[in-house]
Amino acid sequence: MSKNKTITYKLTNKVLLRTLAFVVIIFFTVSCKETSKAEKQSQESNLTKKDERPNIVLILCDDLGYADVGFNGAKDILTPAIDTLANNGTIFTSAYVAHPFCGPSRAALMTGRYPHNIGSQYNLPRAHNNDQKGISIKEPFISKVLNKAGYYTGAIGKWHLGTVSKYHPNNRGFDHFFGFLGGGHNYFPEQFKVAYQKEKEKGNDKIWEYITPLEENGADIDETEYITDALSREAQNFINQASKKESPFFLYLSYNAPHTPLEAKDEDLEVYAHIENKNRRIYAAMVHAIDRGVGKLVSSLQKTGELENTLIVFLSDNGGRTDKGGMNTPLRGRKGNTLEGGIRVPMFFHWPKNVPKGKTYQHPVSALDFYPTFVKLAKAEMPKNKIIDGKDIWYDFIQGKKTRPEEPIFTLRHRTGSNEVGIRLNNWKAYKGERTPWKLYNIVNDIEEKNDLSEQHPEVLEQLVAKSNQWAKTHIEPKWFHDKKTEENWSTLNMPNFEETFTVE
Repeated sequence: MSKNKTITYKLTNKVLLRTLAFVVIIFFTVSCKETSKAEKQSQESNLTKKDERPNIVLILCDDLGYADVGFNGAKDILTPAIDTLANNGTIFTSAYVAHPFCGPSRAALMTGRYPHNIGSQYNLPRAHNNDQKGISIKEPFISKVLNKAGYYTGAIGKWHLGTVSKYHPNNRGFDHFFGFLGGGHNYFPEQFKVAYQKEKEKGNDKIWEYITPLEENGADIDETEYITDALSREAQNFINQASKKESPFFLYLSYNAPHTPLEAKDEDLEVYAHIENKNRRIYAAMVHAIDRGVGKLVSSLQKTGELENTLIVFLSDNGGRTDKGGMNTPLRGRKGNTLEGGIRVPMFFHWPKNVPKGKTYQHPVSALDFYPTFVKLAKAEMPKNKIIDGKDIWYDFIQGKKTRPEEPIFTLRHRTGSNEVGIRLNNWKAYKGERTPWKLYNIVNDIEEKNDLSEQHPEVLEQLVAKSNQWAKTHIEPKWFHDKKTEENWSTLNMPNFEETFTVE
């Protein structure tokens, strides 16, 4: 080999070695970046492809108390199907609704807005007295957003968001609706159909909504089953139909149980014959029927192969009525209060391989958060100029972080004396009852709201009251009142009395 060839050979080797070293560096740099990215995606969830958008099943109970399910400590009510889902998912111990009443709470759920900011602070008037009222169509429902994103959508059960055509579920983003439009219903068809027919024979055109026929997509139907069982049946039917479609689905299963009237099947009452208190016995049997329905729903998801890719969210619309069989232990208060017992509800998320299994999440969250969270998971587009009062909690929740470290959760119920208010910020809860002074609780250490710390921490109380006062300035006038007396009081008693409400004595 000549000298020139030797030099060329050595140079070539040097170039190759440098090139190889450069390639190795680039490879490891890219590889590390990709690994880091993959780890981050793995931490967040398994959602990396459009075809992995989850089905979403939102199960809402009516007036279910904090302690009325096994996963939250119920000893006298059996809820094995519900508990199995909860224990194989994540239980939220500090889940709040936006209002302690049915209608406003549901409005918040569907719009992602505090009801006070859209004029729905009160329940809608009874359907037979409802003069074309409902949640404004300017507020797109989450169902509309998901439907536009390609989801097949269904609402089963209680609506309570407007009864006339433009507010009908089929015009608010739901492909399918089965249930009733008002705020409640009797449970036994053999009884309410007779009562309805008598009113028809009298020529009454304003019949009490609790005895009117159920409907399916705008047409009256002749239902024969106990209403809770009928709603569960229709939820199964929806899943069976939805599973045949290429698109994911969103099911809003809105039970009216265990809301009054207290009516249960004999077979369910027999299970709870040992409970002496009559109201509690019937109430327990009504919850038992819900659990039976949830079990059948899960069975349908399993049989259709949809369970693995379905996010199931379970909660109540407000606290339980302790005078009608509900139990909120250890929380103080009941439906209608902004004490914890009125606004803190049982809740869990279940989604195999995506929601942590067997965990509890203790940081405060709000039902207002569902809207932006569902939009994110569905890879949907938030409507233009849409205002949201909740926040996307998914990634913080998955990682066990606080979802709102410096953002309060507000609740306010208008009273004739002064407003009843609750504010939760991290470990603190400020509360004002009707005609009572403000109080401050460390709600983590004092879940029963017994030890007032306002004198020890006046600066904390003043801060929370100031924040709630600022929030109240965003409210608008109610667009309706649930009865004439309340409407009169609003004018004659100078409601909403915010100046008095937000004064710390």
